[in-house]
Amino acid sequence: MAVIAAIIGVSLIIVVLWEGFETIVLPRRITRRFRLTRFFYRRTWRPWAAMVESCIPMRQQENWLSVFGPLSLLLLLCVWAGGLIFGFALLHWATGSAVIAHDGSTGFLTDLYLSGTTFFTLGLGDVIPRSTPARFLLVVESGMGFAFLALVIGYLPALNQSFARREVSISLLDARAGSPPTASEMLRRHGYERGMEALRQLLHEWERWSAEFLEGHLSYPVLAYFRSQHDNQSWLGALTAILDTSALVMAGVEGACERQAELTFAMARHAVVDLSLVFKTRPREPGQDRLSPEKLSDLRALLVANGLKLREGEAAEKKLAELRWMYEPYVHALATHFHVSIPSWIAPENRVDNWQASVWERRNISRKEAYNSGRARGETERLSFQYGRTRMMSIVKMWS
Repeated sequence: MAVIAAIIGVSLIIVVLWEGFETIVLPRRITRRFRLTRFFYRRTWRPWAAMVESCIPMRQQENWLSVFGPLSLLLLLCVWAGGLIFGFALLHWATGSAVIAHDGSTGFLTDLYLSGTTFFTLGLGDVIPRSTPARFLLVVESGMGFAFLALVIGYLPALNQSFARREVSISLLDARAGSPPTASEMLRRHGYERGMEALRQLLHEWERWSAEFLEGHLSYPVLAYFRSQHDNQSWLGALTAILDTSALVMAGVEGACERQAELTFAMARHAVVDLSLVFKTRPREPGQDRLSPEKLSDLRALLVANGLKLREGEAAEKKLAELRWMYEPYVHALATHFHVSIPSWIAPENRVDNWQASVWERRNISRKEAYNSGRARGETERLSFQYGRTRMMSIVKMWS
């Protein structure tokens, strides 16, 4: 039993250390079939999402889903710390529980207590080792615990900075492509004079954003579970809108920057495909066509009304369909996994951008409407009373 416990303890320590190295230090995608971190997220995200959808009202679901990213990160760190503490406790027990406790207690629970206080560098001194192997294990574990805490302290700021950089460009799309961003709004709002040059610059910026997004989320996959500040924004929705816009330009928006659209499309699709591999989301065909022939006709009319023209003909429609097939199955699979809605091609009518909306304005409008309604009701009652009084006076005069 001592040998088995030692093997299990060493294996557990190696697995946790390697997982921490791959997750925090190693800046590349891991292709190994089994990973403790991936297993942890798959076994926690799905029950969490199912619980939110079944128990939480629709209006509050997005808030609850957004809690998972930061909370799961803390739980993952606790799992790693617990695995290391348990592994060293098994090694202490395998060496014969060579410790001295002030109360004289021995056994695995005492070894577990000693391992926990050592890992977190408490140094209480109520349990001390009494053999050379036990002292060696204590020194190794205390150094490992100190390094673990240092890595966590350095890991969290880097994670927050990467998240902030991602969200800046997503927020900038609010005034340029609507909330949520759509290809129709992005092209329509660049239909002014020299607007295609501004669109080319925007696509260039999103080519770089897609590259930074890919590298950041390959290094820190947990970032994908961090949701945007607004319910109608998401990294997947922004990427989809950029891919839709690039596909339309490549299919033939006359006068647009086709070459830059090709470069942006390539980088954005690369990000979507690699994230699909990281999270093992097999591409699937959407259940409903996002751009039916009727919607495509409406999109053409919308572009024409704003000074743009999309090429017509079988060749242009075939090219657009081929481009859509290159990314929509991956986007749909990721949206299903992360419970994120994909923006449509055409923005709904009377949709207000985030920068145009405010809770305070809505409250003031509601109060103003209530005040006006009450004032109008009071005026109606006053006129009714005046009319009744005049009618009564006329009747009295007639009888007199």
